[in-house]
Amino acid sequence: MQPRLSGVDHIHLYVTDKKQALDWYQKHLGFEVVEALRFWNGKNGPLVIEDKSKSVHLALFEREEFEPLTSVAFGTTGEDFIQWKKYFESQEIELRVADHTAAWSLYFTDPFGHNHEITTNDHEFVSSQLNQ
Repeated sequence: MQPRLSGVDHIHLYVTDKKQALDWYQKHLGFEVVEALRFWNGKNGPLVIEDKSKSVHLALFEREEFEPLTSVAFGTTGEDFIQWKKYFESQEIELRVADHTAAWSLYFTDPFGHNHEITTNDHEFVSSQLNQ
């Protein structure tokens, strides 16, 4: 029998400038540095950041060249989905809004080319708000 996993610990993101990435993720998604892990932030180590709920962790690794292959999908409620949409529009972040029949998604890209998604399964609520 296989042992169980307890969830996703963190996601690696490669960036050309960790400070610029930290600023963007703080400003647009509310991430903060995990102070207990700041000592890892060296030449080859990551700067670990987390969302306000402390449940999503990103490890920012600085590289001069990389292929932005990571795509992260963040979950949210229907009410917060509407607020995220309004927020991104106010920040002039290019969005693609997608109705997936059972879920809604907002797709956007960070300054380093990583694709991200904020998704909700509150399809009926979001549909009622967007189709007014």
